[in-house]
Amino acid sequence: MTIRIAMWSGPRNLSTAMMRSFGARPDTFVSDEPFYGAYLQATGDDQPMKDAVIADMDCDWAGVAAAMSGAPPEPRPIWYQKHMAHHMEGPVGIADLPHHRHAFLIRAPERVVASYAAKRVAVRPEHLGVARQRAYFDAEADRTGSAPPVIDSADILADPAAMLAALCGALSIPWDPAMLAWPPGRRATDGIWASHWYASVEASTGFGAAETAVPTLEPEAAAVAAACRADYDYLRGFALKTAG
Repeated sequence: MTIRIAMWSGPRNLSTAMMRSFGARPDTFVSDEPFYGAYLQATGDDQPMKDAVIADMDCDWAGVAAAMSGAPPEPRPIWYQKHMAHHMEGPVGIADLPHHRHAFLIRAPERVVASYAAKRVAVRPEHLGVARQRAYFDAEADRTGSAPPVIDSADILADPAAMLAALCGALSIPWDPAMLAWPPGRRATDGIWASHWYASVEASTGFGAAETAVPTLEPEAAAVAAACRADYDYLRGFALKTAG
């Protein structure tokens, strides 16, 4: 039986490096933002490569949800699905994936907004997806009776081995040290948007250094981060800790 992991993230959250980490496991197949095409078609959000993404992907919400709950594209014991919480603007949500093991990848909103600014891309609070992450976290906690795993990107960068081992334990899968390193380059499983967004990950062979001071934000960007801070702090309160 396939173990399906739905990792609910926001953009610029270390989400692609996390996908690389799981993809380095020989027992795991990975999928990259399968609802992105449906999101762009439904909202018309003017994101880079919008038309190319829509043309390349299945944009039917129900069809994508069914595929994510079906057989993995390759027969592996684990199927890791990288999902962006802010993409879920259609009729499908976390409740439509009841047989997945759900987890939440978070990052301080100030750092997310700074990362967007470095790409010269405009961002609104809803683009960070933190409010929906919180809503999905609460829904899954209510459904199962226990808090699903939350992992903060800053903690991963500070101690990748310990935090990934904690995450694997919370997901009830074996820890594999292969998750700490991967070969550089693009993957066939990367979304078509990799050419715009994934340069740093394509050059990487593992997780980067621990984060330093938060960059100073312009007032408009700071306001976006502030609008997301309370939801981030709430989720941060449930973040996994290392065994030590």
